[in-house]
Amino acid sequence: MKIVPVEDFDLRREVEYGTPEQNAAAKRIVQDVKQEGDAALLRYTEELDRTKLTASGLRVTEEELKAAYTKVEPSFVEAISAAARNIRAFHEREKRNSWMDLQPDGSILGQIIRPLKRVGVYVPGGKAAYPSSVLMNVIPAQVAGVPEIVMVTPPATGGKEGINPYILVAAAEAGVHEIYRVGGAQAIAALAYGTETIAPVDKICGPGNIYVALAKREVYGAVDIDSIAGPSEIVVLADEQADPEFVAADLLSQAEHDEMASAILVTPSRQLADAVAAEVKRQLESLPRRDIAAASVEGYGAIIVVETLKEGISVVNRLAPEHLELMVQDPMAIVGLIENAGAIFLGAYSSEPVGDYFAGPNHIIPTNGTARFSSPVDVDDFIKKSSMIYYSKEALLKNGEAIMELARGEGLEAHARAIEVRLKREIERRD
Repeated sequence: MKIVPVEDFDLRREVEYGTPEQNAAAKRIVQDVKQEGDAALLRYTEELDRTKLTASGLRVTEEELKAAYTKVEPSFVEAISAAARNIRAFHEREKRNSWMDLQPDGSILGQIIRPLKRVGVYVPGGKAAYPSSVLMNVIPAQVAGVPEIVMVTPPATGGKEGINPYILVAAAEAGVHEIYRVGGAQAIAALAYGTETIAPVDKICGPGNIYVALAKREVYGAVDIDSIAGPSEIVVLADEQADPEFVAADLLSQAEHDEMASAILVTPSRQLADAVAAEVKRQLESLPRRDIAAASVEGYGAIIVVETLKEGISVVNRLAPEHLELMVQDPMAIVGLIENAGAIFLGAYSSEPVGDYFAGPNHIIPTNGTARFSSPVDVDDFIKKSSMIYYSKEALLKNGEAIMELARGEGLEAHARAIEVRLKREIERRD
């Protein structure tokens, strides 16, 4: 793992927009499914996923969900159930209620909060299965009160025939029963526009490959989307007290996701930097996903040596990482100085996988430095708000002239006259 001084490290980010060929392919698939429905959906499933299906075979049956339980360990069911409880408890605290405020003049102002009606969750099936992502997408939507949640996932997971049973068990434990075996850009199009078999949704969430990301961008506007997620990333800010074995293990926990994942250590200790570099090399040797993690470390990993911890905090805020670990002697003393991070893990025992799987906060977190202006997925992502205005006669008489002044200042006479006719009516009544 390369060790570099901060002045030699490029902090700029590039968002993945895909090649022109990838963009054209995603656009073509989306348009075909929009126009042809199930026919295009089935055609692309056979062509891209090497799976021949009929329209009646798209939906996963209840029998398949029950059978999935026989293919996983009871300990996994127990663990996923416990994680679901923790995630649900955390997101319950995020709920907000509609409100109204009665003004002294009799006007009532307020906000009406309603859940979205139907949400689509995409669960990837490429290099690995991610049942935890099922919980992180579904549970906040349920807590928000979304009545219809539909899940799509490729018909084959990790190159193996059939949907990974761990994904199906996670869906069942989360309470999802409308599931379709379809993936890629074609699944995103089906969710956005609907087909003869799959009804359209109001919002699509969940990560996927570049074609899924480009398809989400293509359908945005017809439906809402969560984000265009980039590769996973972790930054560890550590001082000389940190355990190099812990730090290296946490860096690799993200590097094994993807060859483009980013794992970075920021430290004022050259001694720790050297020790972590050696540990990363040692731990890589026995890692099952060694090739992926090694490519990530080589291409996007770094150990940045700074002069002081204060300078390290400045680097972290500029990086705005998805995951940030504070492996310092007193993390509580500096957490208030962290301005940009998707999720912050404090102390030696708050390893990033604790948040990925079990603690309760959502693990769908802004990437590519977008933590500067965006947040993890939460209950608010699955609600919509309507402003409510009941203006009393007294209020309009008091403020009507000011409203007309503002309207005419913008050159919108009809706006002003809509107020004026009411004011004149009240004057006539008084006369």
